[in-house]
Amino acid sequence: MQERLSERDLAILVDLDRLRLLTGKQLRRLHFPDGDPITQARKARATIRRLAELGVIVRLERRVGGMRAGSEGFVIGLSGWGHAVLALDDVRPRRHRRVIETKPAFQSHVLAIGELYVALIEHTRAGSSDLIEFAGEPEAWRQFGGLGGQAVTLKPDGFVRLGVGDIEVLAFLEQDMDTESLPTIDRKLGVYVSYWRSGQEQRHLGVFPKVWWLVPSTKRLEGISRTIAHLPLEARALFAVCLMSEAVAALTQPLTQGGAS
Repeated sequence: MQERLSERDLAILVDLDRLRLLTGKQLRRLHFPDGDPITQARKARATIRRLAELGVIVRLERRVGGMRAGSEGFVIGLSGWGHAVLALDDVRPRRHRRVIETKPAFQSHVLAIGELYVALIEHTRAGSSDLIEFAGEPEAWRQFGGLGGQAVTLKPDGFVRLGVGDIEVLAFLEQDMDTESLPTIDRKLGVYVSYWRSGQEQRHLGVFPKVWWLVPSTKRLEGISRTIAHLPLEARALFAVCLMSEAVAALTQPLTQGGAS
């Protein structure tokens, strides 16, 4: 099968493996940046159709943006066969995630993380920053020992490492869709604080990544900011909140490096 896939085909599969789901439009922006928009869209449609016929990707029934979005609105995931193709070149154990028709809320959450990844790639192409690493779930997760010795898993939605000038910016990402209560957010803040206090990330990276909550509205930003303000003073510096529309600008500011030592 691999001999039938181009370098760009494989790059598409890798991105679907990293992010789980992407829309046709997101794939076009990632992998077909050259030429006029009509040419980009035509090439993207042909490639997606061919990969679907080969059985390495699947197209879900949901269409983002309604019928007007056309083929670019379809949600696309990696098939089991697609996972197997990638596993041929990967010596590490791989999780083969089955793509099924998940709930719209879950898809929206995953696609929002995908949109940030696409925007960071576009920012890199413009020469404004350098995307060194982007990990989605579960690769971004961290396991550490709790106070009682039990295993605790921190589950960020993503981890990003960016080069901005001479500075390296590290961040955990929390893609908030305004679906969780503030007490739930408070509990997750507590897990981050416990992980910071464990020192595990600092021993590995030399600094604790800033934790960015990316939110859909000013009202939500204010609510999560108030929740963070209830933390002990030394822990508050770990966290920052911004609107989803401002995420790239926030993440690519050198002052976002790390959270606390």
